[in-house]
Amino acid sequence: MNKTVHYLKDYAAPAFSVCKTDLHFDIGEHETCVKSRLIVEPLVDGAPLVLDGSAELLSFKIDGEAVDYVLADEKLTVAEMPSESFVVEVETRIVPSENKSLMGLYASGGNLFTQCEPEGFRKMTFYPDRPDVMSKFTTTIVADKKRYPILLSNGNKVDSGTYSDGRHWVKWIDPFAKPSYLFALVAGDLALTADSFTTQSGRKVAIEFYTTEADKGKVAFAVAALKNSMAWDETRFGLEYDLDIYMVVAVGDFNMGAMENKGLNIFNTKYVLADSRTATDTDFEGIEAVIGHEYFHNWTGNRVTCRDWFQLSLKEGLTVFRDQEFSGDRASRAVRRIDNVRMLRQHQFPEDAGPTAHPVRPASYEEMNNFYTMTVYEKGAEVVRMYHTLLGEEGFQKGMKLYFKRHDGQAVMCDDFRNAMADANEINLDQFALWYSQAGTPTLDITGRLNNHNFVLTIKQSIPDTPDMAGKEPMMMPVKVGLLNETGEAVVFDYRGERVTEAVLLLTQAEQEFEFGGVNEKVVPSLLRGFSAPVHFHYPYRDEDLALLLAHDSDEFSRWEAAQTLYRRAVAANLAAIEAGRTLPEHTRLIEAVKQVLNNADLDAAFKAVLLQVPSESELWDGKDHIHPLHYHQAREALLDAVAAACITELVEIREWALAQEAGSSFGAPYEYHPELAGIRTLLAAVRLLAIRVERHQTIQVGNYEDEQLADHKEAVICARLQDYITRYEQLSPNMTHEISVLNTVNHLEYAGRNTLLDRFAERYADDALVMDKYFILIGASHRSDTLAQVQTALHHPRFSLENPNKARSLLGSFSRNVPHFHAENGSGYTFLADKVMEIDRFNPQVAARLVQAFNICHKLEPHRRSLMTAQLQRIQEQEGLSKDVGEIVGKILA
Repeated sequence: MNKTVHYLKDYAAPAFSVCKTDLHFDIGEHETCVKSRLIVEPLVDGAPLVLDGSAELLSFKIDGEAVDYVLADEKLTVAEMPSESFVVEVETRIVPSENKSLMGLYASGGNLFTQCEPEGFRKMTFYPDRPDVMSKFTTTIVADKKRYPILLSNGNKVDSGTYSDGRHWVKWIDPFAKPSYLFALVAGDLALTADSFTTQSGRKVAIEFYTTEADKGKVAFAVAALKNSMAWDETRFGLEYDLDIYMVVAVGDFNMGAMENKGLNIFNTKYVLADSRTATDTDFEGIEAVIGHEYFHNWTGNRVTCRDWFQLSLKEGLTVFRDQEFSGDRASRAVRRIDNVRMLRQHQFPEDAGPTAHPVRPASYEEMNNFYTMTVYEKGAEVVRMYHTLLGEEGFQKGMKLYFKRHDGQAVMCDDFRNAMADANEINLDQFALWYSQAGTPTLDITGRLNNHNFVLTIKQSIPDTPDMAGKEPMMMPVKVGLLNETGEAVVFDYRGERVTEAVLLLTQAEQEFEFGGVNEKVVPSLLRGFSAPVHFHYPYRDEDLALLLAHDSDEFSRWEAAQTLYRRAVAANLAAIEAGRTLPEHTRLIEAVKQVLNNADLDAAFKAVLLQVPSESELWDGKDHIHPLHYHQAREALLDAVAAACITELVEIREWALAQEAGSSFGAPYEYHPELAGIRTLLAAVRLLAIRVERHQTIQVGNYEDEQLADHKEAVICARLQDYITRYEQLSPNMTHEISVLNTVNHLEYAGRNTLLDRFAERYADDALVMDKYFILIGASHRSDTLAQVQTALHHPRFSLENPNKARSLLGSFSRNVPHFHAENGSGYTFLADKVMEIDRFNPQVAARLVQAFNICHKLEPHRRSLMTAQLQRIQEQEGLSKDVGEIVGKILA
């Protein structure tokens, strides 16, 4: 495996610009011929022309003449070039049906699709395949009309025709200059769902969604989500769509969630298709968010794009922030914010603390695909959110307007965005640039004291060393705070000459003091409200302080954070007892707080559900070393059992209330997604999962299942009752959210009835690929003793394919997060995943590289498991023909 490291410091501007790109795709039965004609302008005298490409080269000419060139390491180099503009003509041949990487032009279901970000365009032709080379594209596609009646590309359709041999052609022109990574092409037999949107200036934009004929009935929600996104971007940001048509194409074989190609978005079916029978509330919410994300890229990613791949967060972090704001405006903003923070803590914080830690703007990379990470996306969004917190909505919008005024149509850097924010608001944000260059999650150690009618907060910040850097500098960040008195009321205080109940502190030093005047009573600080910065923070709260915040704080994030801290302390106490062989503690104060939450009728159902969430194992491991995964799992499970046992009366009451609310709202009518009802269903799922921990140990008689044999088998009775729930909803209001909730409830039960329910589910939905993904997730996530065997059997299921990224992620991804089985004592989980990583790497390195990141925790494990995991990583590293994608990650973990 050749190892080439690319460094940000080595960036050099392109030596040539491509003024115009004409592409001609001749799609044959087995192969496709690609002809490109580039009008090239020299920018640097005497520089060689270097084009990227890996397709089979048939012909290469400059100004109509064959020239000498060198072709090596997927680069075509011509040493002597004309000093004036010239024309490059390239002809290549590709075989889409043999392209299993799903990058470039590939076949899926008899149709052809492209994925060019970040470096897929070079798989089709030879081109300066880099983001800072922007060109206006004209694309002509020729294919058999019967087999490929639909021919799509970027921009607007300007011409078409038919040949006498049954073939036809379509010509597309994109009026906006773009880099090659935003190119898209689709050819196939697809069904069209058409709609339109009228912009605020009165232009009518055609909306076209393309799917298989069988899936055509599942796009209505996605179409509505797109129109809502377009209207929201006009209202919130003043940004109007700029083409005559907006197209979305759904494909089942896709490495990513979706791709924002200009005017022709290509989507994973997971984020387009949904109907009342086969999609959960979570599916609907995910579709709305991703549809919005890709649409918002039209301005933050397409109209203004990134200069180089090191600047990836310029477009992705900013656009994630925008889609989070869109989702927050569409439903419960507090719950959406908490969901964002949970994702960050479960996935990005461990990434920031592991061997693959990197800044929001990486300093180097070996394989660009590996930097489509939680750090670039989710931490990048938090960095953008800090601008918003520091500047406020008005100041942030001023910065956005200046950003577009300066850089529309350009490929720019993260610094350009920061400068626009600073200049528009006349504020110095030079120190803020450290968020782009320093990896690691900062920690804030905070103390508070009353001092002569002032409450004084002392904040010390530290940033851990990471593999790429030691000795970090203090960061600039906003810390939003409030104060509560001993009865839970908000305290008014003096800060910067104003009487306020909340303040945004500007932290810029390693240690700072902040004074709040006019405080004449004991107070409990509410810290980092709204999660105003992506950091760890520690404050010497007593348990009663946390209970006060949980019960009374007006900031929903702080209430949730208080509950999370209580849960973390309880799990830590359980862990200590387990490792010392002592009796587990009773957690009296925590259970009282949970009961308060359950009995609080004023709490929104969705918010009540998130307050019941105990931190995941990956969150509990953060900052820890010598981790024994099963001990953490046992400690967490024991806490859940204790909470469930103590609160069973409240849980059953809420379960019956939620069922009644749902029944009153939708029984007898078709199910539809609605945020309020989704919150009730989320709460129902949460209490159902807790209640079964108790009910599986009780004697239960339900409905027709009263015979003595079943009464002796508690899990059998539970399975029977839950099957009753499924039947009930099938008859009255078909609802996938409830069905998945029921299956999640029984998924860990050892009783064979669990298998029966899952088998019935798979039989009923065998022809629905996305629902089958849910089935494979259930198999991979189960804590049953036979899970590994069931996962291995599922690999041979007729509806499973390792070549389909959705299937691989569903089964193997869920297994890699299954703590008791992935981290099995004998190392069988590590061996199994390593085998699959090596197998997938042979045809799709991008998916394999995502899966191998489950091993990132290696250096933090206790010695026995560290040794077992290291052995598997070494086995992967020694694999012949290992890809750069997987090799880079494995090398960093082992380093």
